[in-house]
Amino acid sequence: MHSCSNVLGQAIRYALISGTAGLVALPAFAQDSKPTTLDRIEITGSRIRQVDVETAQPVFAISRADIEQQGFSSVADILQNVTAMGSPAISRANALTAGENAGGTYIDMRNLGAQRTLVLVNGKRLGISTSGYQDVSSLPVSAVERIEVLKDGASAIYGSDAMAGVINIITRTNVSGVTANVYHGQYSQGDGARDRFDVVAGWSNDRISLTLSAEHSEEKEVWAKDRWFSAYGISDRHPADSSNWTTISQFGQITGLVGGPGCKDAKGCNYSLDRGKDPTNPANYHLTDATPFTGDVSNANEQMHVNYPLKRDSVYFDGRFKLTDSINFKTELGYNERTSRRQIAGYPLQSSTAGVGPMSVDSYFNPFGNQHGYANPTAVAWNRRAWEVPRVTTSELKTYRAVASFDGSFDLGERYFDWEVGYQYNRNELESVATGNLHKGRVAAAVGPSFYNAATGKVECGTPGAPVANCTPWNPLVAYGTVDPNGLTGNATLLDWLFPAELTKGKTTSKNFFANIAGNVVTLPGGDMGFAFGVESRKEAGEYRPDPLAQTGATTNLAAGPTGGDYRVNEAYLELNVPVLANLPGARELSFNAATRYSDYDTFGDTLNSKFGFKWKPFDQLLVRGTWAEGFRAPTINDLYGGGSETFAQFSDPCDVQFGSSRTSQEVRQRCARDIANADTFRQLKQGMTPVTTATDATPVPFVSGSDPALTPETSVSKTLGLVWSPSFINNLNVSLDWWKIRIENTIVADSPTQILIDCYEQGIASRCARFTRDPNSGIVNTLKFANRNSGFMQTEGYDLDVSYRLDTSYGKFSSSWATTYVSENIYRSTNDSKTVPTPTNGIGSGFRIRSNLSLGWDLENFGVSWTTRYYSGVKEQCPSIKLYPEECSDPGVYAPWYKGARNYNERGSVAFHDVQVRYKLPWDATVSVGANNVFEKYGPVMYSKPNSAFSYYGGYDIGRLVYMKYQQRF
Repeated sequence: MHSCSNVLGQAIRYALISGTAGLVALPAFAQDSKPTTLDRIEITGSRIRQVDVETAQPVFAISRADIEQQGFSSVADILQNVTAMGSPAISRANALTAGENAGGTYIDMRNLGAQRTLVLVNGKRLGISTSGYQDVSSLPVSAVERIEVLKDGASAIYGSDAMAGVINIITRTNVSGVTANVYHGQYSQGDGARDRFDVVAGWSNDRISLTLSAEHSEEKEVWAKDRWFSAYGISDRHPADSSNWTTISQFGQITGLVGGPGCKDAKGCNYSLDRGKDPTNPANYHLTDATPFTGDVSNANEQMHVNYPLKRDSVYFDGRFKLTDSINFKTELGYNERTSRRQIAGYPLQSSTAGVGPMSVDSYFNPFGNQHGYANPTAVAWNRRAWEVPRVTTSELKTYRAVASFDGSFDLGERYFDWEVGYQYNRNELESVATGNLHKGRVAAAVGPSFYNAATGKVECGTPGAPVANCTPWNPLVAYGTVDPNGLTGNATLLDWLFPAELTKGKTTSKNFFANIAGNVVTLPGGDMGFAFGVESRKEAGEYRPDPLAQTGATTNLAAGPTGGDYRVNEAYLELNVPVLANLPGARELSFNAATRYSDYDTFGDTLNSKFGFKWKPFDQLLVRGTWAEGFRAPTINDLYGGGSETFAQFSDPCDVQFGSSRTSQEVRQRCARDIANADTFRQLKQGMTPVTTATDATPVPFVSGSDPALTPETSVSKTLGLVWSPSFINNLNVSLDWWKIRIENTIVADSPTQILIDCYEQGIASRCARFTRDPNSGIVNTLKFANRNSGFMQTEGYDLDVSYRLDTSYGKFSSSWATTYVSENIYRSTNDSKTVPTPTNGIGSGFRIRSNLSLGWDLENFGVSWTTRYYSGVKEQCPSIKLYPEECSDPGVYAPWYKGARNYNERGSVAFHDVQVRYKLPWDATVSVGANNVFEKYGPVMYSKPNSAFSYYGGYDIGRLVYMKYQQRF
């Protein structure tokens, strides 16, 4: 058997095993030591174990030492700060997120979507939700030995979802002794406290290795009202802007009353109760005052989380047993319990759109009804935000993971082979309890006919001659904070009756049988030709069952149908590593790698995906590498079998004459006129049925999202080409530069109301116009259904630059690493119409062109210091309002071929966050560390487009200075 142990390869292996490489891409630093015989190891992206671990594809390693030198307390936070990561659509910064995935943390490589990044644990898939999301918060950070990030497609090796890249989280093993850690941190504002306690214990000898990790982690909430960017809808720059306030408030409101006191509008006027006055007296009402702060208004952000609280309890066990000299048994057992509690403002109930109807003319609470002397009794429409009962969703997710396998090795002649066979089981169990939504039928009864019963001294439902049992009357015109027998404040009986709790349950299971064999078959001029062959049989099953009240639409909760289904896939793969030349002038190494994987699904059929790569070393200090890979993503259970659900989607209407493309495009205006009678003056309406004041706002009526069982897989082609340079004249300096390009066809598009309307009115695609209707009077979109669909493509391209350097001196060890990702292109097209110009997202919203991290370290005996700078380049977004805020509109009147008319853009500046840590090793085998993430308390720019957030701020930016302390004790 031929073993090629070169200097560069030995250095890389040392970096992986010792954990001293820093946040650098592989290959890592070269060393001057003499080559030695090394064991074969498996690197993410290949199933072939080998000595030379530099590979054709770029792999980025985060060691245990790197993890401990950061102030982040979760696997998700660590990964999210890798420069190749994009912006996850579901995050803790978006408390409005609903459904089974809310509360989890997900990783999105290359801004291609979290479902296109595959997460592995020790080379095996992490469990998924019915939507295909893999929650990395289910893993305790204390159990992690290192993390390898493959920045390349790998469906030929790992199957579905490995399109943007692969994250392989490798857990700790062969631990001896006990290590305990205590972590506490909080923001300098005094909120968002983070606590973590973990213990890792291990025992091993030459035949057994047992490792147990246990961790408790808790993160407290941060309220939107306590940050400048989230205190108001468009931040504290414009607190008095009308978009921050709504008259659907805690004070109650009568709407559209024709001929009321002081009303001069033929369409009717809105009225609110004078503070502290009798709500049944029509003389005690005034025309609703919409003045910010002092009027009859509320600011919903006052009751919302900008970061919701999260608690995790985890146990992870790794056992390895050497049964014979050539046969081993391995097992992994994991349990995680995650609890999150998300709060948003009390429900803004509008009787005219919620399906509860007006307050009856025979209601005792109707001041303009027939019981209080009003001249023209009438039923009245009304609004009321349930400020007394904010909407809270408490989600508890239990995750179980078990892997059992036998592995070993054998010789056949002079050939060496590794084999593995085993079984993997994952199960996620979700229970979610939602409170704060009103029961529509009970509300209708509570504001229906009622009367004052003098005998009981109470208002009762019905009429004196026909009282209604099992009904509690409610006066929604009684303001928050007013103690009234028929108001919400302090009225437990009424609250329990109107606000029933809703229980949602979900479960997913993954079962996977696998068998692999790897070895070498023939010796070539460049070394041994290696191979790996394997088979897998995997079944994914899942269900998500909303509460019956939600399924039937009985409450104001977003209606949702049940999801349930399963699929099975049988797969086989083959990988070859062909070393052609070695140790020749101009070809110190030349090798090729090829892999192919056949997958047979019982849903859509079969697919074959292949990958090719090469490595060339013209001389020892330079490596040239490249890959070409096919990939695919199979439709998820939710894609195929998901029940429809209601959502108050944020969207932009192109027909709006102030913010839409109808403002500047006559072509769009003409198309709008086909559906809207007043197209020349049409305004999009937000909740409260008032015109929007920004380009994007929530619909006042719920839209419906659903599934499509006819979906087929996405397909992709990814390419990389790179250089790795480790010059001999500068010890421990390493530079790598990789170009990458990924194109995804037949995309399963997360369709959106905005895109449907753009396709209809700007692109003129008639089939898209059939997905919605408009109100014949107001012209607003009053019904719209959107679902995932196969259509269009996504394409992104860019460069990764990684530089690392170490210097050992008598003054200590100095280290530095610089990782930068530059995105030169990121475009998409959501239709198969080739005449439609692709839309770029690069440099817009959360599409950062450049993300860059610089890490510096100094260690002297027992003392150490780390400094990290995290940089985000500037972006642009559409202006909030060129009329109201022209100073926040740097680029007005911009024309582009991918949209009609002109748009107004505003440049948002770049931002850099700085982290510092100081640590000291104590004499009793302990280490204490203190530090601060975002030590200068820097904030990103305000972003009114609310990218990945419910607020005017990018959801991935730091929200304050986090000061922390860690104590580690080894026994």
